[in-house]
Amino acid sequence: MLNLTHLRRLVTLGAAFAALAAAGTAYADEGKHALRVPLLPQYQQECAACHVAYPPGLLPAASWRRVMGNLSRHYGADASLDPAAAKELTAWLAANAGRSRRGRDEPPQDRITQSAWFLRKHDEVPARTWKLPAVKSPSNCVACHARAEQGDFNEHNVRLPR
Repeated sequence: MLNLTHLRRLVTLGAAFAALAAAGTAYADEGKHALRVPLLPQYQQECAACHVAYPPGLLPAASWRRVMGNLSRHYGADASLDPAAAKELTAWLAANAGRSRRGRDEPPQDRITQSAWFLRKHDEVPARTWKLPAVKSPSNCVACHARAEQGDFNEHNVRLPR
């Protein structure tokens, strides 16, 4: 039976979860049921300035370390950060990196879009879709996943541009 103290604790806990949900979150890779990980404000600020702040569970720790260790040549752009910021973000990404089958395999060139699970999940997307002006490339998640910036890639929320 719940007493008043237990009820207050449950309400407080519920409010804390609601606050986390309202804040930026990303999915850590924990199998079929993804676990939301609060995004570091600095990760959102630095990475989401150019592309969606990819959930750390989409790559294994070794891939994140290589990506972060080569920011001066980040897929054709200079995304250099000061050493302290790079160290903090690398540690956070590695700590929340993929561990299940989806996120533990190192894709070619550490590209999420070349990982086996990404290719399998997108195998029914026609090649012409990737070339649409509104899409441009498979790495532009927000073109089809309306809630990608909130770390939500649920296929029920996908809208393919025309």
